[in-house]
Amino acid sequence: MIQTILALMKKELYQVIRDRNMLRLIFVMPIIQLLVLGYAINTDVKKIDTAVYDFDRSSLSREYIKAKTAGDYFIVSSENPPVLDAERGFKENLYTAALIIPNDFSENFIEKKPVNVGLLIDGSNANSASITSGYAEMIAMQFNRRQLDIPEPIVMRQQMLYNPESESIYFMVPGIVAVLITMITAMLSSMAIVREREIGTLEQLMVTPITVPALIIGKTIPFAILGFLEMSIALLFGVLWFGIPFVGSWSLLYGLTFIFLFTTLGVGLFISTVTKTQQQAMFYAWFFSIFAILTSGFFSPIANMPEAVQYITYLNPLRYYMIIVRGIMMKGASIDALYPEIIAMIIFGVLIFTSSWLRYSKRVS
Repeated sequence: MIQTILALMKKELYQVIRDRNMLRLIFVMPIIQLLVLGYAINTDVKKIDTAVYDFDRSSLSREYIKAKTAGDYFIVSSENPPVLDAERGFKENLYTAALIIPNDFSENFIEKKPVNVGLLIDGSNANSASITSGYAEMIAMQFNRRQLDIPEPIVMRQQMLYNPESESIYFMVPGIVAVLITMITAMLSSMAIVREREIGTLEQLMVTPITVPALIIGKTIPFAILGFLEMSIALLFGVLWFGIPFVGSWSLLYGLTFIFLFTTLGVGLFISTVTKTQQQAMFYAWFFSIFAILTSGFFSPIANMPEAVQYITYLNPLRYYMIIVRGIMMKGASIDALYPEIIAMIIFGVLIFTSSWLRYSKRVS
């Protein structure tokens, strides 16, 4: 019995060593994932893009703004739209906080009267919003004591936009919707096609009059339908069970999801051309999903990641779809606010699906 076990172990080790794809899965990909996990997940909230509306325009108000931006916490936006268009800036993700300094700021401050300073915060991410609020309070208190040497701080009048109750589930569920449709469509499409090759039915299909385009479309459409079904269930569960408000357009979300599916299905199609077994396809799809999730802003804001990782996130299609889902569900964002992400998704979808289609056609021909 021991000899049988040793023989089986030897055979399995030999198969692993002989399979280059499996060696990459075992040694290379875990290292990449370790690096991504170490750098991408960061719960610190820094570099908060902030719009400043200074109606006082005094030396004291400028000192206060300077105190806000002294550390790495608040970064003043170079272009601040009119205050009436402040909400548009939140929807377009130009900034996540807006500081409003009244015209009587310096007068009341010098007279040691309470100074009402407004602070609007994007509450989509409840955790980041709470930390941002705490930073603002702390800086206001320190500024007050440094200027007047009295304990009474500047009075901050804060308003949490889009998530006034600061519920973290409001931020997580839209992200989960994006993650689900990514994993379901990429993994199922890659494994199903490989399964056909593994059991020998793919070769049987190729000797029939079925054309390659018809075969690809027939294989991908069912997974697109499953993806929409999975997305609908998750959305309805989030809205009906968790009570998450859906303030945007349902048709816009489904239309942009259709564009995003060209990317995920294209990735699944590509995986099917570089793998030979369902196990390999599953690991490749899993690796793509983990990388996409960690660098999409699902767990922590992209702005908190190291600069090098931030550049890498531009190559992640899920980054743009994550912004779209959260923007439509929580902020009611429309096409004019999301057009940069829409353009990026169209480019990714066309390039990935077309290249995967051509590679698959060449492989089976």
